[in-house]
Order: sequence, then structure tokens, then C-alpha cells
Amino acid sequence: MPATSASLRRARPLLGTFVEIHVDDTRPHGAEQAVEAAFAAVAEVHRLMSFYDPDSDVSRLNREAFSRAVPVHPWTYKVLQTAVDMVRLSQGAFDIGVACQPQRSRVVGREDRAIELLAEHHVRFHRAGYKIDLGGIAKGFAVDCAIEALRRCEIAAALVNAGGDLATSGPRERTVDIRDPRSPLGVLCQMQLRDQAMASSARRFDLFRSTETTNTAVVDPATGRPAKQVLGATVCAPTCMVADALTKIVMITGEAAAGQLTRFGASAMLVAANGEILTTPDWQGDLQHAA
Repeated sequence: MPATSASLRRARPLLGTFVEIHVDDTRPHGAEQAVEAAFAAVAEVHRLMSFYDPDSDVSRLNREAFSRAVPVHPWTYKVLQTAVDMVRLSQGAFDIGVACQPQRSRVVGREDRAIELLAEHHVRFHRAGYKIDLGGIAKGFAVDCAIEALRRCEIAAALVNAGGDLATSGPRERTVDIRDPRSPLGVLCQMQLRDQAMASSARRFDLFRSTETTNTAVVDPATGRPAKQVLGATVCAPTCMVADALTKIVMITGEAAAGQLTRFGASAMLVAANGEILTTPDWQGDLQHAA
């Protein structure tokens, strides 16, 4: 008897947004269990890396890491490794220091490093009062963890979307619409994703109140103010964690982010403050409104 194809879609509030998981599988019961495992992975990332939960790894580091080396979960350590690399390679444009510490929180170089990553997943801070927030990278990592959980459960094809940070796995090509940051009701670009990750950052909006956009939540560490050079950016990369972090660099530095994109095997599209749409040469999206 031939197997019956099943498609399962679930959504839950996590990471300060709604996380949606869509799987295609020939085993309905296996799909349900796999989705539960994926949501559990997302919830674990949220527990470990929340800025507000007093028991999270991030909160423990912010309280204690200046006075002693603090052990953290391997996932937190992995995110910190990538974050520190991003800070260094972007010369501080990507910054996990909290927004109230402009300029001082940058990891500028080996001799002036705020964070020390030690053996056995221990972390030490070297500046009094230094605090971190992994909000600019942890959501993408959570998507990666969910995808990995689905793969371990032998799900043939899946999509995980956490408020615009998303990744796909399997042979199926999925169509993703990218919102126009100049007009939240419009679609700027359409992507066909297969075994790929994508993240977007843009100016904020609230459709319940207005179609007008406001300042982005991405803060330029050099000024302590919302980034103004770019209205919106989307990055495609091998992992969602990398895509998530790179969108912040593109939002702050614009075209100057080309070197970081190349280094991480990523492509990008951005809308400059003057409305000009720019893409890297390897961008595969189909622009819907190029004017």
C-alpha cells in the first residue's frame, strides 16, 4: 500500500514573535513528534539566551562574568563565538553590547577585547559593567536548531520561520515573499529557497495603527541611534544565525558590508535611504517592484 503524504503546520509564540514550523512527511505521527522536538529546541534557545530571564545564561553572564569565569551551555558558547567573530570582522558594526554602551562595548581587537571565551564553555568579561544582548543573532540560531531537530527526526522537507528569520531543509523549493520596507503592504522581492536560510531587518511598523514605518530597532553602535543608511535588508546565507547577524551589519554599513557577505558565503538585497534597491551579484531573488 503506498504511503500517504502528510503536511503539518504549527505556530507558537516564542522568541518575542510567532515561530511557524511547516513539515512535509509520509508519517503523520512522526511529523507531529518532530515538530514538538523542533519547538523544544527553540524554547531552549529562548531559555538560555533571553536578556530578561534572570536565570538565562545571558543574565548570569551580565551579573557575574566580570568577577569570575562563568560556565554556559554549549549553544550559548557557539553563538558567542560567532558574535565575537562578527564584531571583529565588521569592526564593531555588529555589537552585542547593550545599546546604552555605544562605542565602549565594541570588541575592537585582541588587546581590547571585552569578552574572553575560555575552555570548557566558560566565559569571562574584561570590563566592569559590560552587558550583552544576543537578540541580534539568537533568533537565527534558534531557527537553525529547529531545522537540525527536524533533520534528526528524518523529516524529508521543512520550513521554520521566526518572524522573518527562516530556513528550509529538504529538496522542495519554497516561495518566500519579502516585504517592501518602504510600504509594508507591498512585496518587494520573491525568493525560491531550497536548503537555505534567510533573514530580514527593516524599519518597524504596526499595521493595526498605520501603514507608515518608524525607525528600525537596529542600533548603530557608533552613535547609539537607530541605523539610518538602509531602510531594509535581506540576507541569504548557509545558516540562519549568520544571516540574522549579517542583516544588522548591512543595515548599519550598507554596501560596505560586501566583504563580510563574501566571507560568510552570503548574498543580500538592501533598500537604501534614498529608495535605491541594491543587490549583490549572486542575489537570486525576483524583484517585484524595482522602481
